[in-house]
Amino acid sequence: MKPILQISLDLTNIEEALDMAELAVEAGVDWIEAGTPLLLSEGLHAVRKLREAFPHHPIVADLKTMDGGYLEAEMMAKAGATHVVVMGVAHQATIRAVVRAAKHYNIKVMGDIMASEDPVACARMLEENGVDYIIVHTGFDERGEDPARTPFDHLDEVVKAVSIPVQAVGGLSIDQAAEMPKHGAPLVVVGAPLVIDRQEFSPSTDREKLKEILLELNKRVKANY
Repeated sequence: MKPILQISLDLTNIEEALDMAELAVEAGVDWIEAGTPLLLSEGLHAVRKLREAFPHHPIVADLKTMDGGYLEAEMMAKAGATHVVVMGVAHQATIRAVVRAAKHYNIKVMGDIMASEDPVACARMLEENGVDYIIVHTGFDERGEDPARTPFDHLDEVVKAVSIPVQAVGGLSIDQAAEMPKHGAPLVVVGAPLVIDRQEFSPSTDREKLKEILLELNKRVKANY
């Protein structure tokens, strides 16, 4: 598939999230993600407001579902999400429930392999259970304790193991994110390097610089495709 650029709105305030999403869309971002902090803070309201503001853009609801799969996917779909995220370490019954709901509501499922003991086996299992995309994810807290950890630890193996599109998330620099399509991960997500100020989930205050970064990243991600 052609590369896609996604903005992760890892914020805790819907007004700030809408502002950043508007800037990102102006810079050519394709998908908008309601990040986990935003969903925890604002709930379904965040998805509804994003859908209202951006009626034609795919919206990823990163709820990191672990149980209650059908209901959570259904709620996000009804609010306007086009993609939902289920954790690979969830019970397979939950993964299948999310997939059933997604098929019913005509949305897509992303399977996140963060914290799995065997990332490759987890990715294969998710594909076998019907998810549409794999997320190779190194967590925020994990990177806090061991800054050397990155999605590159497992990315190549996972890309070779599955036939569905892969996304790499977690501590990537802008330069690393731009190179993801060359590693077989065409779903490029950016967020943390732009919005996280030290350990606080707060937005960058330099709008023009942020837009400049996104414009350049969009150009690099989609070059030669």
